[in-house]
Amino acid sequence: MMNGVSANYTASDSRRAYLLLIITTLCWGCNAILSKMAVGEISPMLLVSLRWFGVVLLLAVFSRRQIVNNWPELRKHLPYIAIMGSIGFTAFNALFYVAAHSTSAINIGILQGAIPVFTIVGSFIFFRIRITSIQAFGIGVTLLGVFTVASAGDLSQLLNLTFNQGDVLMLLAGFLYAAYSLGLMRRPAVPALALFAFLAGIAFLASLPLVIIESLHQPLEWPSTTGWLVVILVMLLPSFVAQICFIQGVTLIGPGRAGVFINLVPVFASIMAVIFLNESFEIFHGVSLALVLGGIGLSEIGKAK
Repeated sequence: MMNGVSANYTASDSRRAYLLLIITTLCWGCNAILSKMAVGEISPMLLVSLRWFGVVLLLAVFSRRQIVNNWPELRKHLPYIAIMGSIGFTAFNALFYVAAHSTSAINIGILQGAIPVFTIVGSFIFFRIRITSIQAFGIGVTLLGVFTVASAGDLSQLLNLTFNQGDVLMLLAGFLYAAYSLGLMRRPAVPALALFAFLAGIAFLASLPLVIIESLHQPLEWPSTTGWLVVILVMLLPSFVAQICFIQGVTLIGPGRAGVFINLVPVFASIMAVIFLNESFEIFHGVSLALVLGGIGLSEIGKAK
């Protein structure tokens, strides 16, 4: 065991993890759509804060007993949990929602394909989890997919490639979430729901200074009717359901393999962006999707034994 994360993965573990991670990425695909719906309906930092406040209330109802029972173990790791929650939940989502103001939902989804690259490389650097030649090739394919969408399909522009502000913020957000994913390898040996409750509480507290800073620079945009709908949906889907499933998925098969499934996010995000936001799906989006999806197959085929 590695602080609650098994180092020996069985076929049953893999099947359970696949289902959990597909649910996770479906919910995260929804988040890309909701981030665009939130533009003009609620301030980004206020959305982050209300999102985690709602999750804390939910967890107070559903995980109260687990929190009490596991408090002695959780208390030992409070500084570590504070860092994890601030990076993986607050900072990631703050950058995510700000990015939505200057890039498309399809781009947001596809650029999350960089997260598995950061995670696999980080797994090798910090945990010496071997990267096979096939996995390394998969990383290259994923990066090519990221560059394809960032260059709008004109790969001749790669030497002079400039990302727009939203794309850069999404890549930075992806780096932070990869760091959080790696941190789960050293998570306290407590049930996922109890850990998540503390992470969510930290995320809410860490979001409050961001709301204050935002209000000092511009008037807060309080939620409209659509804004409140977005708050409720991001609270339930990408915040509550997805995070619990992701923690369990990482526990079952490790961060490197679990992180690769994030490449499913652009698939779900692109489909929903076309259906719900009427965004245009260009040929280069299809090429990019094919490239980032190739990372899943390559990484699973080429995973170290």
